[in-house]
Amino acid sequence: MREVDVAITAEDGVLLAGTLSLPVGVGPHPAVLLLHGSGRLDRDANAGRLRMGFGQPLAAALAEAGIAVLRYDRRGVGGSGGDWLTTGFVDNRQDAVAALRALADRADIQAGAVGVVGHSEGAVHAMALGSRPDVAAVVLLAGFARDGESALRWQARKIIGGLPAPVRSVLRGVGNRQLARVKASGADVVRVVGSKLNARWMREMLVHDSRSNLATIRVPVLAITGDKDVQVDPADLDRIRELVPGEVEVHRVPELTHLLRRDPGRPSVRSYPRQLRQPVDAEVLALVTTWLARRLVA
Repeated sequence: MREVDVAITAEDGVLLAGTLSLPVGVGPHPAVLLLHGSGRLDRDANAGRLRMGFGQPLAAALAEAGIAVLRYDRRGVGGSGGDWLTTGFVDNRQDAVAALRALADRADIQAGAVGVVGHSEGAVHAMALGSRPDVAAVVLLAGFARDGESALRWQARKIIGGLPAPVRSVLRGVGNRQLARVKASGADVVRVVGSKLNARWMREMLVHDSRSNLATIRVPVLAITGDKDVQVDPADLDRIRELVPGEVEVHRVPELTHLLRRDPGRPSVRSYPRQLRQPVDAEVLALVTTWLARRLVA
């Protein structure tokens, strides 16, 4: 594949730096916009020492199938302008809309053959983009189908449950107090246990309900969640299937974690460093690629 640098102009004028991976051959090409999960993530879903490395292998797999991929750095990360700590959940969705528009407007991209692939928070934004007329297919990787506060509380219960018994009750109490503090605050940034937290993003995420977006999608949807996911409830796949009015295909993948790696052990975030030494699951990449090729490639 061939990769080119792309500058995306956000709604407020902030420039977001990205990479467009193009298949070999003459265009215009079908394409997808890739949206990553929460946090200070670059275009490949890397954040400091937590390097998920999802962007490049997905782009390579899709390019081989004839599909271009656009991915970009979050605000305040890598080559993108802006401040990550004061960027809201709604800002992230608006940036995704700007990136989708920039992709669809390119002469080397095939009109009417643009999809969206989202992971975690990115999947929730993909649900919101799914009803746009310039989107032809939607892939949801570990996306929740409920309100944000319910999703966060489910995640907290699962993560705390995988920690040693002596710290569980302490963390539950601290978590509830800090969540109440964030909800009551009007500041963009607050300090939680000594660290700065993007409170604006948190408040906006807590009140967002992805179910309303799912009910408006009319294009084909592929939803994948691992049964070892401790950040998104795999049972939400059933809600996605019920809510999407059009074509929808769901997969609850055995032993797959939130990091899109397989792990035969007990589900826990404590195994994340070990999981990240493995590549992204090849079967998931193949499933996404095959599904998108059937819907986007003429």
